[in-house]
Amino acid sequence: MKRRRIKRLELSFASAPWPFADEWRAEIDAHFARVREAKPEVWNGRLLLCRNPRTDGDCYRADYFETDFASFLAWRDWGFPDKAVFNSFGAGALRSVDGAFVLGRMNAHTANAGRVYFPAGTPDPDDIVGQSVDLALSVEREMEEEVGLKTSDYVANDGWTIIETGQLVACFRLLASRHHASELQQRIEAFLTSERLPELSDVIFVRSAADFDAAMPEFVKAFLEDAFGRP
Repeated sequence: MKRRRIKRLELSFASAPWPFADEWRAEIDAHFARVREAKPEVWNGRLLLCRNPRTDGDCYRADYFETDFASFLAWRDWGFPDKAVFNSFGAGALRSVDGAFVLGRMNAHTANAGRVYFPAGTPDPDDIVGQSVDLALSVEREMEEEVGLKTSDYVANDGWTIIETGQLVACFRLLASRHHASELQQRIEAFLTSERLPELSDVIFVRSAADFDAAMPEFVKAFLEDAFGRP
């Protein structure tokens, strides 16, 4: 696992074929049909994966292309057989004014049911601006969709923390809330209750490593360990 702090992102987008998705189309479609039998709410939307992620000095770069969720899910569930492709995504590391990080447990109907993450998601075509991919925009959307918070509810710090593990490249942006954890909990729980089918089943506050949950991926723990070590 690699951790880096960088100042800026330069993420390009271009239409490009994905041989894995083309060659395994029938098997991918069959796999997705089985997933939908168990979780009918899962849908085959469009998203962005990338190739050639790299860090040049204080800049993180990657080359994105568009594919469908079914192909992504098969690639993930089959152990990432195409090692030239990466899931490089933005995550909003929201921290309350009294020092607690805000995470959520994914709801039962989602493809990541039970897992504990920061608000995050693989970018999609809505994050394409010109010929670039805007992960800051992706983070803003995920914050609003998952926990109901808008950009007026927090201040985004400059810079990013990049954590690479296998085919996953998590790009964390620290978001400073103006509210205490108790206030955030009330707001987010009210938002989740108001949603017909919320992405999260629960909101979780982490103040130290003692609050780590077994359902947290290692890259989430790595970010938190790094963050708790900062002044």
